[in-house]
Amino acid sequence: MDAAVIEALVPPHEEIELDLLLEAIWRHYQYDFRGYARGSLHRRVERACQRFGCASFSALQHRLLREPPLFAELMGFLTIQVSEMFRDPAYFRALREQVVPHLRTWPSLKVWIAGCANGEEFYSLAILFREEGLEDRTIFYCTDISPAALAKAEAGIFDLERVPQFTENHRLSGGRSSLSDYYMAAYGGAVFDKSLRARAVFAEHSLATDQVFAEVQLVSSRNVLIYFDRELQDRALGLFGESLVRGGFLGLGARETLRFSRCSEGFADFDAGERIYRRNTADLVMADA
Repeated sequence: MDAAVIEALVPPHEEIELDLLLEAIWRHYQYDFRGYARGSLHRRVERACQRFGCASFSALQHRLLREPPLFAELMGFLTIQVSEMFRDPAYFRALREQVVPHLRTWPSLKVWIAGCANGEEFYSLAILFREEGLEDRTIFYCTDISPAALAKAEAGIFDLERVPQFTENHRLSGGRSSLSDYYMAAYGGAVFDKSLRARAVFAEHSLATDQVFAEVQLVSSRNVLIYFDRELQDRALGLFGESLVRGGFLGLGARETLRFSRCSEGFADFDAGERIYRRNTADLVMADA
């Protein structure tokens, strides 16, 4: 169902309660979800209310302000951590075959994985860069708004039942080795080689409130913008453009685009089908402070 239709069906008092809940979260915990797409956010807060036994959004707000430990669990509802390694293999094949030859021209590389969730995107890129001989000259910045997700990403342990899909995705992406070379079965899961994390920095970062922290050659932020409203999408894209060196690359998710954004003129289509864009030499519209 269209998001606008969903929003129209939401009772006005619930919209007010949701506004007040998000404002309370921002003022009390300094996490800003006010620019997230309302339809998706409404559904997630409804599920949280069911989980916590709250009859209304206002009841949830009341508990959050008086029971701080509850917020850590609520973050699991407010943030989306669903991904898989080498998700959309054609995207990673395009990186391998089309983007990597350009990345080789830089003596050192920095890659920003914005919204790294539980780490699937990072490990995919770390393996790809190792296979292409770029790992030793690369620093990976893995950021997310969720401390719990970052802890899982840094641990690098995934459910064993997910590994066959990871393996097939890796093969389809043009993998030069077996994915089994990079993990071992232990602790009831697949534990990925800790050497893959040797050049990774894991840090909290909010695309809604924080600023650029590094100059990078590649930003990979996939299936993050779809959860933002237009204004927050523009802010995030502005941050990506501001962080990229001229000639750097931006990769988005299959349902995301630079089209119609404020900074679209600062990029050229590199592989439009795989949502890969290249920072050009024109000035960009920077993110709002």
